[in-house]
Amino acid sequence: MKKQPAADGIVIIKKYANRRLYNTESSSYITLDHLATMTREGRDFKVVDAKTDEDITHNVLTQIIMEEESRGETMMPVNFLRQLISMYGDSMQTMVPGYLEASMDSFRRNHDQFKSAVEGAFANSPFADIAKRNLAMFDVAAQAMTPAAATPAPAASKDDEIAALRSELAKLQEKVEKLG
Repeated sequence: MKKQPAADGIVIIKKYANRRLYNTESSSYITLDHLATMTREGRDFKVVDAKTDEDITHNVLTQIIMEEESRGETMMPVNFLRQLISMYGDSMQTMVPGYLEASMDSFRRNHDQFKSAVEGAFANSPFADIAKRNLAMFDVAAQAMTPAAATPAPAASKDDEIAALRSELAKLQEKVEKLG
């Protein structure tokens, strides 16, 4: 198969009748997991039906979300899903996509601003290490709520991190009691 040049940096993915996905940039077959990784990395891609050239990116992205949700750590609450379903066919249906997109953009901006504020506030403080650890934990939690969710750290390192945080918290409590 020929390598297909991407327009505007968009990687073209062809989906065949046998459900195989072909990355025209790397000239290789890929999986939905590869597309999820590309999404997390911020790579822009378009999925087209190999036979009709129809853009099926929306369907494939929805399929990725379904697979992510079925792995056990759901991000979308049942009530949210019910509300979303109830909007289909409603007169407000055309407004929902723009609203959801703006909400996610706002969430990401707020996350970035919060991160910058916390880093700046504790930059020259004895609490800088604690703030960095807390910020790392916040990042993991925030990433779990976004499409760009990263793979969780191994359980052993989480246990070590929790133990270290508990130790730091105990030290801080002792200092506060001494001050009081």
